[in-house]
Amino acid sequence: MSEVSVRMASPDDWPSVAGLLVELGRGVAAGTAEDPTHRQSFAGHLRQLGHVTLVAELDHELVGVIDMEYHQRLGDHRPQARVNDVVVTERARGAGVGTELLRRAEALARKRGCFRMALVTAGWREKSIAFYRREGWHDYGQWFVKPLAGDVTPGGQPADDN
Repeated sequence: MSEVSVRMASPDDWPSVAGLLVELGRGVAAGTAEDPTHRQSFAGHLRQLGHVTLVAELDHELVGVIDMEYHQRLGDHRPQARVNDVVVTERARGAGVGTELLRRAEALARKRGCFRMALVTAGWREKSIAFYRREGWHDYGQWFVKPLAGDVTPGGQPADDN
């Protein structure tokens, strides 16, 4: 079995990361990978000190990403790490990619002094929920969402509803 390699993401990883977000169904338009505005935005995201984006490679191919941010909670002087996205391409699932991404993110969160990590996944993602439980994560409350905008094009403009 091949070894999973995890590293900090670079701006050049954007096309692969965008492809993973499209595969997840995260509302990212397929053409986003080639859009220079999104690539520039991704580069800016990577430079932010409060964000960490790691990518995983298997056989020299990018097959996973985890995006995490640190934020301060009012009730604790220590930061909390919030995982915004974890995506492993379908064909690489079961190869330890997600486990290694979470392990590396947790190590960084501990080093940063975080008191906990949190993430949200859709209730219908049963395989993801089972995976997180196997990795030691616990159910904690409910998640509420109120959409404020519809779909957007790769350039960030509202998608035509026609």
